[in-house]
Amino acid sequence: MKKEKIEFRCSRFEKKVFKKKAEKAGLTLSEFCRKSVSQQKIVERLSEEQIQAYKMLVKYTNNFTAIGNMFKNKDPNLSREVYKIAKEFKVHLQNFKK
Repeated sequence: MKKEKIEFRCSRFEKKVFKKKAEKAGLTLSEFCRKSVSQQKIVERLSEEQIQAYKMLVKYTNNFTAIGNMFKNKDPNLSREVYKIAKEFKVHLQNFKK
C-alpha cells in the first residue's frame, strides 16, 4: 500500500515529456516516475500500426519459409535464396522485441 508522497518540481516542457513517455509505455505518470527512479526497464507499447506490421512480417516469414520448403529438392539454389529472405524477416521481427 502506497501512503507516502514525494513531490518534485519540473518545467512544463519536462512534465509534458514525462506524460508523453508514460502514455507511450501505458503507465500513469506516477508509475513512470517510480520505474525511472528505481531504474526499472520501461518498455514502450506498440501502436496499432506497429502491431499490424509485426503480424505482416510473421506472415511473410512463414510464407517464404513454406516456399523455400517447396523448392528444397527441385531447386536448392532458389530454396537457399528464399530462406535468406525469410531470415531477413526474422531479423526485423527481433527488432520489434527491443
